[in-house]
Amino acid sequence: VLLAAAVCTKAGKAIVSRQFVEMTRTRIEGLLAAFPKLMNTGKQHTFVETESVRYVYQPMEKLYMVLITTKNSNILEDLETLRLFSRVIPEYCRALEENEISEHCFDLIFAFDEIVALGYRENVNLAQIRTFTEMDSHEEKVFRAVRETQEREAKAEMRRKAKELQQARRDAERQGKKAPGFGGFGSSAMSGGTTAAMITETIIETEKPKVAPAPARPSGPSKALKLGAKGKEVDNFVDKLKSEGENIMTSIGKRSTEAAKVLAPPVNMESVHMKIEEKISLTCGRDGGLQIMELHGMIMLHISDEKFARIRLHVENDDKRGVQLQTHPNVDKKLFTAESQIGLKNPEKSFPINSDVGVLKWRLQTTEESFIPLTINCWPSESGSSCDVNIEYELQEESLELNDVIITIPLPSGVGAPVIGEIDGEYRHDSRRNLLEWCLPVIDAKNKSGSLEFSIAGQPNDFFPVHVSFVSKKNYCNIQVTKVTQVDGNSPVRFSTETTFLVDKYEIL
Repeated sequence: VLLAAAVCTKAGKAIVSRQFVEMTRTRIEGLLAAFPKLMNTGKQHTFVETESVRYVYQPMEKLYMVLITTKNSNILEDLETLRLFSRVIPEYCRALEENEISEHCFDLIFAFDEIVALGYRENVNLAQIRTFTEMDSHEEKVFRAVRETQEREAKAEMRRKAKELQQARRDAERQGKKAPGFGGFGSSAMSGGTTAAMITETIIETEKPKVAPAPARPSGPSKALKLGAKGKEVDNFVDKLKSEGENIMTSIGKRSTEAAKVLAPPVNMESVHMKIEEKISLTCGRDGGLQIMELHGMIMLHISDEKFARIRLHVENDDKRGVQLQTHPNVDKKLFTAESQIGLKNPEKSFPINSDVGVLKWRLQTTEESFIPLTINCWPSESGSSCDVNIEYELQEESLELNDVIITIPLPSGVGAPVIGEIDGEYRHDSRRNLLEWCLPVIDAKNKSGSLEFSIAGQPNDFFPVHVSFVSKKNYCNIQVTKVTQVDGNSPVRFSTETTFLVDKYEIL
């Protein structure tokens, strides 16, 4: 049984200690204080014994990593556990010094608890410990997504208000009147109108003929409110709100921006618009074998014109994988089963206007390896003190076109940057998070496979789990809306479609 794990100085002073059985503070401090006196400097051992306990230790510069065990504990297992403890410490501490260990003591204790529970070693590796201690929260992701959505809606509302102000001012100028006032400014119509005119003058500048842009000059950011040509009034409105204390998030991460470019909605959205969205969650083993693959899809209907509220969607389902389909409770299930048409149970009723309505969803859950859209083969092999890693991808579903693919490989900490051999595509090394990101703009039938080779100090377990992310404008399950017709007369209706295929989780453990 493992009694305690501690990091102490050469003199036996405990910096951080975690007891896995009931022990008093004086007892553990006494054991650690006695430890340096028991070591025989003439011999090279990794353990020392007393009548009651065994110390298994490893020097780390000016410190010792010490495990205190019972005498009947398996020394080979203890040495393996000691090596894992010694590798965990550089993961959280930049330098093996007393003040650095003290500063990160709680992180180390949490990591120690993942290695040993109630005195017995847990079957974990360094990558799993890192994952467990990060405590990634699904609820936090959902909260952030909701907050970003609210911010986007607020920004869209600000744009709309700015356009309304601009239109009101132009109408007033055409009629030779003062700009109309609006609530919350001034105590009378006159003061309100004056204030409104001042604000719109600050925010909005009337149309000007377009001028060729001057070359950009390298200068520092200017804090003055700049009046631009047509199209700048929205930004100026946002700046104005910022100056009045409104907190508006305008920066979006590079990854989100790239994904937004790929998944930009169609420019000409028709009165009947459909979003077909699929999300995949997949977990594979490093030696092959699909543990679980789950895919969820949905068709969202958006109608912006009341004339087209009573319609039917003709769905074409060419899926051969056994996808389970489910219609909305208000949709006529018999009509869908017989004729693959989505229409309301009561044909006299209309679909909601100006809101996204989910009309059909599907689900696929499988462990069939041939269904994996993109296979990843990561092959680390030890070569002396370093590790050579070969990783390759292959697109199995050739009908797909995956954009903005990022394959993320974890790296051991404190060993520097990887040495890249051969690579298809580009790579980014994130030294702060100890990650290597392999970036591929497009993977399709013409570019269905590729490889990356690099070497770095470490062990094979350090390079897992591998995570994959991508976006696509083609869906995995071949389910499409081919035609939209009116309920009365079956006349065809123009419609637009927006298809997205996203990754919820895609990892190789």
